Amino acid sequence: MYNPYPGQRLNQHIRGLAMAGLLCLFLCSGSFLAAQSRGGASRGDYLTIKIAVMGPGDELYFWWGHIGLIIEDGITGKARFYDYGLFSFEKDHFFVNFAFGRLLYSCGASPAETNIRTYIRTNRDVTIYTLDLPPKKRAEIQDFAETNILPENRDYYYHHFRDNCATRIRDILDLATDGQFKERFGEAPGRYTLRQHVRRHTWVSPFFDWLLNCLMGQDIDTPISIWEEMFLPAEIGSRIADFSYHDLEGIERKLVTAVAVRNRAVNRPAVLDAPPKQWIRALLWGLCIAGVMGAIQGSRNRRPTLYRLLGGLSQSGLGLFFGIAGSILFFMSFFTNHDYTYHNSNILFINPLLLGAIPPGITLAFGKDPHKRIRAEQVLKALWCTVLFGSLLSMVLKLFPGFYQQNQVSQALVVPFALILSGVPAWVAGVVKHTQRIS
Repeated sequence: MYNPYPGQRLNQHIRGLAMAGLLCLFLCSGSFLAAQSRGGASRGDYLTIKIAVMGPGDELYFWWGHIGLIIEDGITGKARFYDYGLFSFEKDHFFVNFAFGRLLYSCGASPAETNIRTYIRTNRDVTIYTLDLPPKKRAEIQDFAETNILPENRDYYYHHFRDNCATRIRDILDLATDGQFKERFGEAPGRYTLRQHVRRHTWVSPFFDWLLNCLMGQDIDTPISIWEEMFLPAEIGSRIADFSYHDLEGIERKLVTAVAVRNRAVNRPAVLDAPPKQWIRALLWGLCIAGVMGAIQGSRNRRPTLYRLLGGLSQSGLGLFFGIAGSILFFMSFFTNHDYTYHNSNILFINPLLLGAIPPGITLAFGKDPHKRIRAEQVLKALWCTVLFGSLLSMVLKLFPGFYQQNQVSQALVVPFALILSGVPAWVAGVVKHTQRIS
């Protein structure tokens, strides 16, 4: 009698189990196909479609939140997270492409629960919206998402307002409702402009709030629709919560059947319901700088050495800071694809010419030749006069249709100290005094 070795007996058992598994799979597949042929359950019946909305994160590029599509498959027991906001700093020429507005983003899929836990671990709000869609639409959404992540389809050029992770999900929702989502919100007036929505999120950082809004031009200050407001993930969440549509059979359905809050961020600054009036803060900063500059200017006759040192260094510092900001603005306005920085009247008073304050400022502070110091003072006054004139011109432009820009923050910051450094108040005071003497 043949007595196989233990290892051979194990192989026989494994082969037997494998054959039984294949037979079971064949029978299940046959039953599934038979059910479909009889008009029974379809693939879509086993799918659940969800939208995950995440709140702001710590890094600057996470301040506006995130959103993803979740598809749960009841047959396989797996849930996939389709993410349309993937990018990598490791990509070739990433920072160069970002600077020129050619930022390539990707979409991909990964285990849903792994992603959700990551957002919870990094202290971000996580809210899951379960959608009520007919089985045919669920299957269509899955096919669409799977097509998106194919190597030939996954990459796209990111745009902060018109094509990002949120707008891609918004478009999928429109596909799921046969265009009814856009029909409802495409022409409906939004609450705020694009700039105001940005400022609802950037208010927590005064520096970046000022810089980002200084760089963005007038094109983001026009009225927008609710559809356009959904470049923000949270706006999509708030709109789908109460949205209803009609399916192919004419039955009205509430799009969201369940809302699950998976996490609430702890001690994270809230996103404001309305944009703040940041120009008041900027004006206070501008007045503080003007006060310091005025005090330095007032010490010219009493303490000339201190005046030259502090006056020269402070004006060089202001020229350096605003000159760098102006150089970035000039570059983004004329040499990149960042179209939301075009048509920016801030260029009239915050531009690369301000870097020209550095050499005369250093000459004023450390120069030995009195004639060169006097010439440096004259150059600095002329430079700040152009800044003052440019800022006033940008205010006048607001009066003309098609030139309105919500740049009061930049104007409030710059005008006070430009007024003092231009010497205009001293000149006016001299004219008044001279007039009084004549009369």
